[in-house]
Amino acid sequence: QLQLVESGGGLVQAGGSLKLSCVASGRTLSPYVMSWFRQAPGKEREFVATIAWNVGSTDYADSVKGRFTISRDKTQNTMYLQMNSLKPEDTGVYYCGAVSGWTLRRREYVYNYWGRGTQVTVSS
Repeated sequence: QLQLVESGGGLVQAGGSLKLSCVASGRTLSPYVMSWFRQAPGKEREFVATIAWNVGSTDYADSVKGRFTISRDKTQNTMYLQMNSLKPEDTGVYYCGAVSGWTLRRREYVYNYWGRGTQVTVSS
């Protein structure tokens, strides 16, 4: 069983930055794809960014491309999301998800491991 724990959320003004972390434990992460999703109040959970654990390839939602950077530290079993130039529409609960395999995935339903989320609030 793989456990995922997110941290790093908080309240920030528009234009500010936050760095989220997702620590994985319980199983080896190779090969795995890990991703960040977010859910705004009253909306469905949506894809943000994804990374292939072994090779480091990445993919981003258009809404965050150029502002967010996903990365991972294999030695710490930790995935990160550096969020810059934050906007009020980035507000939501951010979740990390994991699925075994090599192919980058954007679809929520394929992920079988989830963290509990961390709240990000961007004020205008």
